[in-house]
Amino acid sequence: MSPGSVADSAGPVAKLPRGRHGLSRDEVVRSQRNRIVVAMAEAMVARGYVGTTVAEILRRAGVSRETFYEQFRSKEDCFTAVYAEAAQLLLNRLADVGAGRSAADEPHRLEHLLGAYLDALAAEPAFARVFLVEVYAAGPDAIRRRVELQSTFADVIACTLDAHTDEQRFACQTLAAAVGAMVTARIAVGDLDGLRALREPLVQLVYRSGQLYGALEREPRE
Repeated sequence: MSPGSVADSAGPVAKLPRGRHGLSRDEVVRSQRNRIVVAMAEAMVARGYVGTTVAEILRRAGVSRETFYEQFRSKEDCFTAVYAEAAQLLLNRLADVGAGRSAADEPHRLEHLLGAYLDALAAEPAFARVFLVEVYAAGPDAIRRRVELQSTFADVIACTLDAHTDEQRFACQTLAAAVGAMVTARIAVGDLDGLRALREPLVQLVYRSGQLYGALEREPRE
């Protein structure tokens, strides 16, 4: 499962063909690991982290218990892999926004950033649920990873808005926290339309705030 193709996990997890398939051992191991990661994400949507058992993951992934424990030490270890995949997917989407931006896009780069963030969550609701909702049931290590990702998102916002002072950076941290709370609530209830609808009011909130969040020259769309 490549970071850019997790959307494929919305359907049944593809299994290796029976008999001789011509794949190398590394390819087989990678396929098995990807199927387990996707299966756990899907199982948590249905049952939550606490209610997801290793047996349920095996059933969905179509692998043996032996194969699971060759890849992961425990359910918590498997969750860590799912979380890393979800976080990397999100960070890749945000990085793509900056890479494809032209000079004409500069006044609207906050809109592009928030649009990419919200669209990425809406496109991958199972993985969004992993790091926004189920992470809090997975123990202190998982929560620490969530805090680190939240800090990274705040840094991206600060960079986007040209935040230079301590006050502006703190304002960007509060904005990231508010966005996190609002998107978590919508992911928790499956409100994907409401999730995408957050973009415009959030952008307008920043536009109305002068240089509270940073020194970016803003040009609201008509």
